Amino acid sequence: MLIVQKFGGSSVADAARISRVAAIIGEAYRAGNQVVVVLSAQGDTTDDLIAKAREINPKPDKREMDMLLSVGEQISVSLMAMELQKHRIPAVSLCGWQIGLTTTGSHTAGRIETIDTGRILRELESEKVVLIAGFQGIDHAGDITTLGRGGSDTTAVAVAAVLHADRCQIFTDVEGVFTADPRKVPGARLLKSITYDEMLELASSGSQVLHNRSVELAKQYGVVLEVLSSFLQRPGTKVQEATRDVERMIISGVAKDDHIARVTVGRVPDRPGAALKLFQVLSDNSVNVDNICQSASGSGRSDIGFTVAEDDADTARTLLQKARPEVGYEALSVTRDVSKVSIVGAGLLASPGMAVRMFEALTEENINISMISSSEIKLSVVIPKSDADRAVAAIHGKFFGTGERLTLPGTRIRKGERENAGL
Repeated sequence: MLIVQKFGGSSVADAARISRVAAIIGEAYRAGNQVVVVLSAQGDTTDDLIAKAREINPKPDKREMDMLLSVGEQISVSLMAMELQKHRIPAVSLCGWQIGLTTTGSHTAGRIETIDTGRILRELESEKVVLIAGFQGIDHAGDITTLGRGGSDTTAVAVAAVLHADRCQIFTDVEGVFTADPRKVPGARLLKSITYDEMLELASSGSQVLHNRSVELAKQYGVVLEVLSSFLQRPGTKVQEATRDVERMIISGVAKDDHIARVTVGRVPDRPGAALKLFQVLSDNSVNVDNICQSASGSGRSDIGFTVAEDDADTARTLLQKARPEVGYEALSVTRDVSKVSIVGAGLLASPGMAVRMFEALTEENINISMISSSEIKLSVVIPKSDADRAVAAIHGKFFGTGERLTLPGTRIRKGERENAGL
């Protein structure tokens, strides 16, 4: 069996944790498997490197940042190789360029284009554990690039896809995917399984267990993921396509995203093409928008509100100010002190009353909603950031704290299959 394992920065933060992870890798290797391991930088290494760069230059060049930040993962894989070799397990550490991981896009935000499996397969054939530095590759100019947030998860899924791995395990500092952040919501429940679409929405809504790019890639290539703890020897959560004839909860989880900003463009001319001009300038400069809403403000004008990533707030403001003469709007405001709270579940659209439950929870806590958006499997609200943790706890309690089991109508489960179905 060919297994791809990925370990995050907290899992390899120090010598003791590297030793623990080496034991997990060694167990899989000694069981007769071919093992490929993707590692993140140790602990706070990436943040420390960013801080060092800004000590030198407050606005460092992105190419040089990629050169610097790629060092973190290289340290992790070389130290892990030394630890495995100490226990007589043959291992080799490889950087992104050594596995031919090429990227497109800009520095600090590269996207994987190809992986040359030749070197990996040769090392596996020589019965070595292959340790790959996550988060990095090279562009067509031969320069080192990094993959941005969640890059190591994305590396692991991409490697599993091109190798047609039998299993892709993502080891983290939590046991798996929960109905809410278990560190903040004591009653959060571990999910034994979740669909790609549900996981993608949770990841896009602020859940930090998996990055949305890695989930998109897993869905595209049919890579079944297992999210589990590197500290506890127990099953985690499988992320896969939905299965038939299995009872599923209507709501799979509650997530929050504190890293957003709300943008309001006031009194936009209510005519064809005005919204196009507004959003085209953002799209052309790679600023993603979410939670779009529009309301009439009178006299042939309307207000348009939406959210952007907090890191893009200043860029969005500058771009929209430049576009003001062409668009013809009258006011612009950017508010950072907000959060997005979402409920996610495959049965949301087909189950009346779910929105009411969510709004009841917020009303009971006297929490005001400034924006609402929805999709087939997600309902999101934008609220004051100071209320976000309280909102998550209240909403989670409304759906999961009563002992009532909200399940999709018309589904069934065969006798003896309950555990296999992830219930």
